[in-house]
Amino acid sequence: MTTPIVTTTAGRVKGRATDGVLEFLGIPYAAPAGGARRFAPPEPVGSWTGARDSLEFGPIAPQQPGATAGFVPPDTPQDEDCLSLNVWTPAADDGARPVMVWIHGGAFRGGASRSPLYHGAALAGRGDVVVVTINYRLGALGFLAHPDLGGGNWGLLDQIEALRWVQANAAAFGGDPSNVTVFGESAGAGSVSLLLAAGPARGLFSKAMVQSGAPMGVPLTTAARLAEAVVEASGASSVEGLRRVPVEVLLKAQVELDRKQAMTFLPSVDGALFDRRPIEILKEGAARGVPVVVGTNRDEWKLWAPADPHSRDLSDGGLRRRLERRLTGGVDEVIEVFTAERSARDESTRPNDLWFAIESERFFRVPATRLADALESHEQRTFVYLFTWGSPAMGGWLGACHGLEIAFALGTQGRPETAAFTGKGPEADRLAGRMMDGWVAFARTGDPSTDELGRWPRYGGGRRPTMVLDRDCRVEEAPMEGERAVVDRHTSPHEPRLVA
Repeated sequence: MTTPIVTTTAGRVKGRATDGVLEFLGIPYAAPAGGARRFAPPEPVGSWTGARDSLEFGPIAPQQPGATAGFVPPDTPQDEDCLSLNVWTPAADDGARPVMVWIHGGAFRGGASRSPLYHGAALAGRGDVVVVTINYRLGALGFLAHPDLGGGNWGLLDQIEALRWVQANAAAFGGDPSNVTVFGESAGAGSVSLLLAAGPARGLFSKAMVQSGAPMGVPLTTAARLAEAVVEASGASSVEGLRRVPVEVLLKAQVELDRKQAMTFLPSVDGALFDRRPIEILKEGAARGVPVVVGTNRDEWKLWAPADPHSRDLSDGGLRRRLERRLTGGVDEVIEVFTAERSARDESTRPNDLWFAIESERFFRVPATRLADALESHEQRTFVYLFTWGSPAMGGWLGACHGLEIAFALGTQGRPETAAFTGKGPEADRLAGRMMDGWVAFARTGDPSTDELGRWPRYGGGRRPTMVLDRDCRVEEAPMEGERAVVDRHTSPHEPRLVA
């Protein structure tokens, strides 16, 4: 096959063809975001002459060591000039295809589109869709907010600019710009839910999938105090002066601040992109007309067990102390309900296992369910899943931990880089095939039902029908409802508390 060349609005790009899929890597979708463009909305990318090689991933967003969760080599190039994307599209010229735009996770401070978990060739080839993965600004560079800067949420604005690029260029890659699905996991899922609430993003996509995330928006006063702490930690003269601070100094300041609180530099109610909490905007119907899939994994919080050395040998008292810092009350009731429900399923009720189960509900499933409730009240085409396939890592103890479903949705399970985490073999491949087909069906039609999965009913009606994704996929009404309901009663009505 000849070298594939596609003409974009900025110039021609040259990719490669492999196994019937065309691959274009590291295409810039916006101008470099450093210098005077730091802490500012992205600007359109400049044009170039000739055919630009698009054979290698671009630099990743600057981030502190360890923020890539092990799936991106530590020596991967980082640069403020990181606003690039990658495209996989079937080689056959079969007309306009659905476009699926993936937003990576990483707690808004790490990660990159180049992770082998996010490789788009398998999904593009199996589903006959165009797959796009994007980089966006992270950490302070992406989410530092202050009135002196005129806002914040620079990373979300990057995502919106990438979606504008997709609208302008999808057809050149065989995609249909009127049928774009945006999907992501963790911070990427949070981003998707925020894009549903963001006025400038309306009309740039028609469907959305939210995997283990929910909208959050810290108050501008909180974000401003954090920005001022960065000024002090970096030695800058002012918030405005942070534009001139070297990147490595900003990253060092992030590390110092991360030691003092659980998560820093989150999306904010910045007064520009959002004037009130995004969940309130969604409750008012901002996403009406956009079908959405929302889901979580059963054992989300176990992913962080290795970084929490005391979590696996908790005493009863240690469990209670932890929960008292996170819940708004009802610690005894929560423990009692989880103990009874897990005993009925013949599952462990040791303090450490209760901890991971409760925190998985508190930080992931309860916010996701609240999001689904907000969406379903205005858009009946809302669908919910619960992923319960277990990882083989740590002797199987990790269970269906955070991030595990990604490889099955994108078809990257069982690769040499991912197999130890995802598992491999016929059962893993079968689940991946079912999930990819469901994800593609949703992108194509707004309904994730398939012959293999069966009918995936719409969420709502008080029954909370949920597609359980495992070796045997099935629909259950309100799975683990006792645990969800008791945690919901004792969790902040806004966002779950972030506790170090």
